[in-house]
Amino acid sequence: MLAALTLLLLCQLAGEVIAQLSGLPLPGPVIGMVLLFIGLVIRGEVPAALDRAARGLLDHLSLLFVPAGVGVVLHLTRVGDEWLPLSAALVLSTLLAIVVTGWVMQRLGRPAADEPKP
Repeated sequence: MLAALTLLLLCQLAGEVIAQLSGLPLPGPVIGMVLLFIGLVIRGEVPAALDRAARGLLDHLSLLFVPAGVGVVLHLTRVGDEWLPLSAALVLSTLLAIVVTGWVMQRLGRPAADEPKP
């Protein structure tokens, strides 16, 4: 378990280093996650220890939202001052996500030209 957590943290560290050195507009943890994914694809399987460690983290994922909630409460006056742009961003991003998801599902759900229709 310790080795799996170390691997996860090393992937995140590698992502942070790559993000800082390359100037990519991506967060280091995202780059680290891509590196981990590439490594797992090359390996062809997820090691049991890594699976257990990841499941343990996912079981307690809600705890990771506590700092974000504290930050919102800490800056509640600013949220109150900026409620209109925040609300607009939330509504527009939700609508955009729904439209894009629907479009992708239509594109992926079309039957092939040579496939007979039921």
